[in-house]
Amino acid sequence: MAPTAGLLGLTLLFGAVVGLGWEDKAGPLEDKILDVPEGTMEPYPIYQFKSTKPQVTSYRMSGDPDGKFLVSSDGWLYLERALSWSERSHYSLQIEALADSETVDGPYSVTINVIDINNHRPTFNQTEYSGMVREHRAAGLAFMRAFATDLDDPETPNAKLSYSILSQIPDVTKIPLFQIDSVTGEIATTLEGEATLKARDGVMPIGTEDWKSQDILKKKFEEYCSPVKDIPYEFNPFYTCVERSESKRMNPSDSPDYTLIIKVEDLEGKSENALSDHASVSIVVQQNLWFAPKSIRIDENHEGPYPMKIAEVQSNEIGAHYYLSQKERYPSFPFEINEEGHIFVTAALDREEKDMYILVVFARDDLDTDLEEPLEIQVVVEDLNDNKPVCEHLVSQFEVQENEEIGSLIGVLQVYDLDKEKSPNSLLRYEIVDQEPKTPSATMFLIDNFMGKIQLGNSNLQKKEVPEYHLTIKVSDKAGDPTGYSTQCSAVIRVIDINNEIPMFEKNDYGEVTTAEDTELGTTLLSVLATDADDPGTGSSKVVYHIQSGDPDHVFAIDNSETNGQHFGRLYIARPLDFETTSVYTLLIDARNPEPLVKGVEYDNRSTAVVRIQITNVNEPPEFTDDIYEVNVKENVTVGTTLIEMKAEDPEGKDIRFKLEGDERNWLAINPNTGEIKTKAGLDREEVSEYKVRVFAYEKDSPNLQTQRDVNIRLEDVNDNVPKLTATRGFVCANHPQPVILIAEDKDGPPFGQPLTFAMSKKAPNWEIRQTDGTSAKLLLKSAPKEDVTFNIPISIKDNAGLGVPQLFEVRVCNCTQLGYCYIAPAPQEWRLGLPKTIGILAGTLGGVGLLLLIVFYRIRKSDEKKKKAVAQGEGETMLQ
Repeated sequence: MAPTAGLLGLTLLFGAVVGLGWEDKAGPLEDKILDVPEGTMEPYPIYQFKSTKPQVTSYRMSGDPDGKFLVSSDGWLYLERALSWSERSHYSLQIEALADSETVDGPYSVTINVIDINNHRPTFNQTEYSGMVREHRAAGLAFMRAFATDLDDPETPNAKLSYSILSQIPDVTKIPLFQIDSVTGEIATTLEGEATLKARDGVMPIGTEDWKSQDILKKKFEEYCSPVKDIPYEFNPFYTCVERSESKRMNPSDSPDYTLIIKVEDLEGKSENALSDHASVSIVVQQNLWFAPKSIRIDENHEGPYPMKIAEVQSNEIGAHYYLSQKERYPSFPFEINEEGHIFVTAALDREEKDMYILVVFARDDLDTDLEEPLEIQVVVEDLNDNKPVCEHLVSQFEVQENEEIGSLIGVLQVYDLDKEKSPNSLLRYEIVDQEPKTPSATMFLIDNFMGKIQLGNSNLQKKEVPEYHLTIKVSDKAGDPTGYSTQCSAVIRVIDINNEIPMFEKNDYGEVTTAEDTELGTTLLSVLATDADDPGTGSSKVVYHIQSGDPDHVFAIDNSETNGQHFGRLYIARPLDFETTSVYTLLIDARNPEPLVKGVEYDNRSTAVVRIQITNVNEPPEFTDDIYEVNVKENVTVGTTLIEMKAEDPEGKDIRFKLEGDERNWLAINPNTGEIKTKAGLDREEVSEYKVRVFAYEKDSPNLQTQRDVNIRLEDVNDNVPKLTATRGFVCANHPQPVILIAEDKDGPPFGQPLTFAMSKKAPNWEIRQTDGTSAKLLLKSAPKEDVTFNIPISIKDNAGLGVPQLFEVRVCNCTQLGYCYIAPAPQEWRLGLPKTIGILAGTLGGVGLLLLIVFYRIRKSDEKKKKAVAQGEGETMLQ
């Protein structure tokens, strides 16, 4: 294409670009970062730079080693050749504006980021995979991995891969036996696969044996298939069949048990436009020799001999070393394992010491690395009848009342057996073998053969005749089997008196007790006493006192106590007394036994006493009607607004007054007559958010009788503060510009304060503000000026509610020292004088020198005149002589 035709084509193309609404692809000539998709049309317009310099006639570009970019005379930057992300992800160019080949604006840095498009399909690193999996391998535990790559940008979904299984051959159950991790490509069994995968019948390769080795194959052949006749191996049809079969099984793809067709997709497999690749996976199921034997059962106290083999394990790997450990810390661990995987118990076990052990078996290589997952083996110790029944108490104590009916439960004999619970060895049988005394009958008591419950067998109990019985009870295990053990337990059954007597007060009227209404809680007012003629020390003779009536508010209570066998009742004050509410109480107190009275006996007036409590009046302080006084008020409330009205009353109805304390900021005033609290000055939440004062209510005639309540005033915020810069000056080093950090604060709380927003209230072309967080922003210099200059930048800072005022921030752009501070030229020294002063000083100096010379010349002249006169006089005298 001729240059003229090329320029014409570009002009038409860029005209079409503008017509398509690409006006946002033009802007001032400045540093720029641009994104360009790979594989675009050619030529492709990227951006039109427009210099503000009026003398610009053309533009120049540099920094493109691949020759993919050009710039037109009117500032259009465009592609000459299509971009490829896989070749290069970004370009760094420089653009400058020219006037007759001279740079008048720039150069500016232009970064071109190549935007990846999904133009590469993912590819498996193999078209066919093969692998082996052991029978019953744990679901989700990977045994192999498929891997694919994608040449697209790994930071984009274009290269985000997703793996899946398309089909499984064979698929008899229609249930997947394998699964693949969609992100990593790792292949594992499913729960169904863990349960059902099984190796094919036949001689299976074990561990790392090389089944292509003739020596190994001959050894196995001789072990399993030694021929009757001496036939060479290569002519024996069975040997050659095994050789071929095992050679195939070394390569799963020749004879797989399962074949999977797997798929990999880009775009994370979430798009219909995703690109994909496929591969096949051949899987052979190997026999798993490493498994835990079923639960092992050993009789306790087994005679041996020891060590005694109880189980064995075998690793899938040849040459494995076996180790035995305990899952818990046992008092002793009588187990060991040898190099063949045989497990032994080394001593007799005791079920009562430990009824089950869990052995943990490890298979490791020479480097002590696990070759298999550890196995857990349960060893259950079987119970033998080696413990006799034991009486829980040396002598079991029971009580029975005289009037109990035949069959009444007296108690249960407590016996235990250390043999296995709920087994024949711990099944107990009870039998009464002796009773002393045997009057009035030798069978006064019965015992349940299997439960040990002792019941009354005769109704003729008389405490006066027989106060207690002694029983000897035989207890046998194995339900009385002659081969079992037995023991004898002792029991004492005391016959107790029946409750046929009622408590009787020493006096039925305790008169009147007087007490003041301010008597302290817990003060004893009276002690009462009633006696009972039943057997001392029993529930029949114990006396418990209650207030039957006369105290509906439970102001009084009775504490029961015992001294020297007598049961007293202490009447005391349980709640505050109030003369104004009730001045006289008439209490009816009754005395009762905790045990029920026998049939036919009833409580009467002998078990009841009366006492009158007279309350005397005390002058009490006023009482507030509420315990808590709180109020919420906005901080800009009008002065004189009523915040709260305190309510109080005097128990005696006397005139009361109110006073206020704790008003440290002198914001409040209280009406002493009504208790009404008003504001007398403006409130400020920024000074204090909760304002606490104290209000006293007191009797007008007795100010010392007063009651106090705290008043909590919560001040609600209003937007009465604007954000302000914490600093209004800063500097920028022209040789190494760094952002200036602007920090502002707003004394208002949420929702009027933070977050704050920063912006320029007027245009400042060479400056930019970027928000950092809710209280700060960065002020950035776009291009450094050529001389030291100070800018006053108007900045608008608004709070969360949009309230704010413009503020000036003074920033100096200067050359900086190595320490990062503005350079300050040295100030003129005092000894350095200007030219006029220097000339004046010089003239003065010369004048002084001239005057000195005149004086000298004058003195010399005077001296000469004296000499001449003296000579003349001398000559005259000579002549006269």
